[in-house]
Order: sequence, then C-alpha cells, then structure tokens
Amino acid sequence: MTNITPFLMFDDQLEEAVTFYAATFPDSEIRHLTRSGDDSPLISAEFTIGGRLFMGYNGGSHFRFSDAFSLFVECADQAEVDEYWDKLLAAGATPVQCGWITDPFGVSWQIVPRRFMELMGDGNPRKVQAVMNAMLQMVKFDVAALEEAYANA
Repeated sequence: MTNITPFLMFDDQLEEAVTFYAATFPDSEIRHLTRSGDDSPLISAEFTIGGRLFMGYNGGSHFRFSDAFSLFVECADQAEVDEYWDKLLAAGATPVQCGWITDPFGVSWQIVPRRFMELMGDGNPRKVQAVMNAMLQMVKFDVAALEEAYANA
C-alpha cells in the first residue's frame, strides 16, 4: 500500500516544533533529524504525533501555514481538552474560535471533545442545531455547555 505522510514546511522553527509536539501529545516521538553539519541548524525531521508519521522541513520564510490545514485532536473528555489547550497556550498559541488554536509555529489545531461529535451525530435536527449554536459561541470547547444546549433543545 502507498504511504501518505503529511509534510509540514516551517520557516526556521522545525526543531522547536517537533520537540514541543513530542513532549505534548502521547505516542509522539522524534524519529530522525537531519543537519548539514554537527553544529548546523536542523534541515528536516521525521516525527510522530499521536502515533501518526509526519515529515517536516525548514523551508524559509516564504512558507506559511493557513487554516486550510489543521490537526484535529479528538479528546476523551473536558479534562483532556483542558490539558492540550493549556499546553498549547503555555507554549504561546493563539486561541481562535470553535475549539481552534494556532500554535506558535503557525500550525492550526482543533481540540475537540468526543462528546461534541456524539451530540452532532444525533438524529434530532433541533438538538444538533442547538449544539452547533452553542459551539459557535465558544473559543475553547465546554462539554457541560454543549450538554446543556442539547438537553434544553
């Protein structure tokens, strides 16, 4: 089977990014780093985030990330949402809206509780719309508020 691996082009922060990702998300590691010499900056990296393989390259300032590409983190519960959100914030990330946060390297993340996806899968359109409306008012996901919107619909 053909392997398809996300390839992320950073300006010059690849080493900081992969170090942060490996320390933040379980089942993550830096597999291989390439430098042109012993004391030279990092050129490329092979790493995993949450068990998924990624490649990264320091490509220069003309490469920019956008919200057109994001990493979706399905969280078991509010505690896990809070954990990842807080770690990203502590690293200098910028909260956006609806569970989105942009890390200090420019990569967009969606920190989403599993319960949101379950509620959105309900067969009752009125309940789904209520959950959607609640989510649209949030920056970081609040599972209790989503549950309340669902129950009151």
